[in-house]
Amino acid sequence: MSERLQPGDTAPAFTLPDADGNEVSLAAHKGRKVIVYFYPAALTPGCTKQACDFTDNLSLLAAAGYDVIGVSPDKPEKLAKFREQEHLKVTLVGDPEKETLTAYGAFGEKKLYGKTVTGVIRSTVVVDEEGKVEHAFYNVKATGHVAKIIKDLGI
Repeated sequence: MSERLQPGDTAPAFTLPDADGNEVSLAAHKGRKVIVYFYPAALTPGCTKQACDFTDNLSLLAAAGYDVIGVSPDKPEKLAKFREQEHLKVTLVGDPEKETLTAYGAFGEKKLYGKTVTGVIRSTVVVDEEGKVEHAFYNVKATGHVAKIIKDLGI
C-alpha cells in the first residue's frame, strides 16, 4: 500500500498526458498553488459529478490562485471523450501505469461495498507555490467535496 502524503511533504513530481496527449507536469505550475485530485474513472457518475463541480468552481479557484489537475488511470482518448461529453474545463491527465497515483497515496486497498479491493482512492492534494503539500484529503466523497475544499481553503 502506498504511503499517504502529509502537509509539509514535497509533492511528488509528475509529467502525464492530458486529454489531447500533451504533457502536463507539476513543475510547470511552480509559483501557483495546485489542487491535484485523484478519481477512479472518467465517465462514471461520481467522477462526473466531481469533475463538473471542479469545472463549475474553476474561475473561483483560479481567482484565488489555484490551478486544478484531475488524475485518473484513464488513457487520453477516454479523457477527451469525458471532457467533450461533460463540457469539462479542468485539466485531466491520465496515469495508466498508476505511478503518480501510487506516489500520492491515491492507489491501494480500499473498501468498496464492504469488500476490500485494490484501486484508486478518491483523494485531493493541495500543493503550494513551492511544491510542498499544503493539505492532503483521502477517501473523500465525490459529492460535496469541492465545496468542502473551498471552505477548508478559506476561499
